[in-house]
Amino acid sequence: MLHKEIPFLRIGLPLCVGIISGLYIKPDTIYLVVTFIIVIAGFFTSLFYNKYQTNLIFGYSLTIALFTCGLLLYTDEKNCITILKPEQASFYSTLSDYPEEKENSFSLTVKLNRKITRDGTEAVEGSMILYHKKDSMVTSLLPGDLLIIKCTPVEIVNRGNPYEFDYKFFMENQGIRYYAFTSSRDITSHIVPDHRKLIHRALIIREKIIWMYKERGITGERLALVAAITLGQKNMLDPEQKQNFIKAGVMHIMAVSGLHAVILSLFVFNLLFFMKRRFNILRILITILILWSFAFVTGLTPSVLRATLMFSFLQAGNLMKRRVNGINSVLASAFILILIKPSVIFDAGFLLSYSAVIYIISFYQDFYLKLQFKNRLPDKIWQSAVVTIVAQAGTLPLTIMLFNRFPTYFILTNIIIVPLSSLLIVTGCLVPLTFPIRFLSQFIGSILNFLTGLTELLTAKASSLPWSTIDNIGMSTVECILLTGTIFLFSYFLLKKQSFSICYPLAVLLLFVIASTVMEIKTRTTYELIVYNTPGSSTIGIRTGKMLNLYADTSLAAPEVKRHCATLGLKIKTNTLKNKFYCIRAGEKKILICNSLNNNILQNFIPDIVILTGLRPEIENHLSSRQPPETLIISSAAVSGFCIPQQMNFAGTDTVHLVRKSGAFIKKI
Repeated sequence: MLHKEIPFLRIGLPLCVGIISGLYIKPDTIYLVVTFIIVIAGFFTSLFYNKYQTNLIFGYSLTIALFTCGLLLYTDEKNCITILKPEQASFYSTLSDYPEEKENSFSLTVKLNRKITRDGTEAVEGSMILYHKKDSMVTSLLPGDLLIIKCTPVEIVNRGNPYEFDYKFFMENQGIRYYAFTSSRDITSHIVPDHRKLIHRALIIREKIIWMYKERGITGERLALVAAITLGQKNMLDPEQKQNFIKAGVMHIMAVSGLHAVILSLFVFNLLFFMKRRFNILRILITILILWSFAFVTGLTPSVLRATLMFSFLQAGNLMKRRVNGINSVLASAFILILIKPSVIFDAGFLLSYSAVIYIISFYQDFYLKLQFKNRLPDKIWQSAVVTIVAQAGTLPLTIMLFNRFPTYFILTNIIIVPLSSLLIVTGCLVPLTFPIRFLSQFIGSILNFLTGLTELLTAKASSLPWSTIDNIGMSTVECILLTGTIFLFSYFLLKKQSFSICYPLAVLLLFVIASTVMEIKTRTTYELIVYNTPGSSTIGIRTGKMLNLYADTSLAAPEVKRHCATLGLKIKTNTLKNKFYCIRAGEKKILICNSLNNNILQNFIPDIVILTGLRPEIENHLSSRQPPETLIISSAAVSGFCIPQQMNFAGTDTVHLVRKSGAFIKKI
């Protein structure tokens, strides 16, 4: 019975459903009072049914209570971020991380503490990103430094393109709702604290370890790669390095996660082999302590926390000489993380990490036993291949939905590069441990430098192979959920089979097919005008069924367009904007694309929709027409300060839409 073997599945599921419901429901006082009365009454009534084998009333009451807890936790987390007015103000703040260098500025993430007002100060919650003009003062700042900043908060918004990454939602889940532009004169005070928080100390220690790598001869791209693989510091990587690892299907080794925790724990555990039997408890405690220290230095990311908590639970069970269910331990670690930060369930790293480990625990052993090898080397290769296949099956739908691509050589690259990265991680941990002994750490550093170069070389070779990735594929959230269920149930049926009907996976597969078919029919039978929000360029799409006729001032499709097409499976027909006027009839609408607008143009074309392109579209002040356009749209190519002339009198036009300010324009035609 699942509720007995995996109790955290029973209590975790309604909690997560409650958190997801928080996206759409805002509980009021009446709802909370009614729910409280129902839950208390249910628990009280369930006392009279304790003598029965099942107590449904207690189960329903517990489910409602957990659902409500999830709803309240998520709502409270969102409400904790203070709403700020778009006006200049001064704030007491704490620097959360090292300044990150951008092309034209430094990016600083600060935790807001208090807002300075005329009457004193008032408490504020949440964080803000500062885009600071480049100067030498910023490079000396450390995490935990106290700053008084003067700035004008600007709310983070999405660009509004179809099926784009929800950046605003992502940042709010990090506690960040605003950004601002600052210079050296806007930082009015810089205070070095006497005591820093543990998380800030961890970041400083991480930076010192990177300095140690540099002192032992690791520089340039190899230093960036070592910092990413061993410490999870990916800010130093250049885009080409990231793309190589993504195409090779081994980007997961750069996300400090369960792989790192397992490698490190096994290394330490085996290193302490002499402490078996009588000192086994001490051996386990030392391993757990080192693992938590590693998690601390790498920034306590959800993925490494999951692995560290799970290992702690498993070893705690061993100490108590009790059999521990692996999936229950994984879900227990997830439950703790969710209680601490409810929005973590929407984090891509959290979802990918837990999907992979749940599949490995569920199916690795059964799949591995399908083939038997007597020789040690083929057996090790088979073990690595099985782990890779099972983990990839678990994360396949999420990978396609989130990244719109699938690495085709993932089995080969993981069999070669993952063991190599294991050596790299262990060697990377030994460098700071042996740093005071120069000759030893210098030798280990040279080995680390070689391993890093080899890893980079093999990854680059794998990513450059023909058909290394299948690009521009995608799916909706509903399809992702249903495909995940389909793969899991079919895997369960094929590998376990005992008393498990094939009807279950077939039923979910049918739902997946229905959902895909409905989306396909909806796409084929509808027509849309999309003026994409691609700052600096004009990108207009007219979708007729599965064909997207693209009108743009560049020959290459923008990433926003590619993601839209990948999700819906659209084919692109590109038309480069060269002429001054394009008049297109789509459905029952006549669409005019031009870079200037006056009475003569309106009389000649009589359009229903006008789309103005260019940096500063020319608009005649007094426009008049017997048949004025329904909609006037200014494309995202217009400069940020562009505005429609105040003298313009355009009676009869229902909508005037500035894409750069109001987001992408989407309308069915």
